[in-house]
Amino acid sequence: MSSTRALLLGVLLDGPLHGYEVRRRLELMGTHHWANVAYGSIYHGLGKMADEGLLERLEEGKGGKTLYSITETGRQEFMHNLLNHWWEIKPIVDPFQVAITFMDRLTPAELNTAIEARAAQLQFAIGMTERAIGGKAAYGAPRHIDECLRLNMLQLQAQLTWLGDAAEKIKNGDLP
Repeated sequence: MSSTRALLLGVLLDGPLHGYEVRRRLELMGTHHWANVAYGSIYHGLGKMADEGLLERLEEGKGGKTLYSITETGRQEFMHNLLNHWWEIKPIVDPFQVAITFMDRLTPAELNTAIEARAAQLQFAIGMTERAIGGKAAYGAPRHIDECLRLNMLQLQAQLTWLGDAAEKIKNGDLP
């Protein structure tokens, strides 16, 4: 099960919601920091899962406002996959690793500029994530949602540390 499907099913565990409400809950959970959820695809995903019997359309309102509820089949699939997500280690797909793979195609000056720019972006993202921690609770998010943000921040910090090490290696002629 994709992460997006799991998130959509998980949000509906507590009761029926419209697509807009699903999106708001995902935003409250901070999924934009750590999950690749295209918010425009939420409605398509909900409709597809309803067609598959994982969700039920409780009412179809005007303007596409459909109320969705998770079915017992959807609940079972969610729980099965939730446990699998705890046990399975899967690669983290990050386009930055493509950049690292082909860093030798850049001049040292281009590489240093890219490293400095990425480091600045990472520092900004870390700062934004630090400010988000704790703030979500004020809007009703459970405390454990902050752990997703903390994990994301540590991953960003790991990249920042790697960039510092790489910059030093470039300076010493050890990279690329």
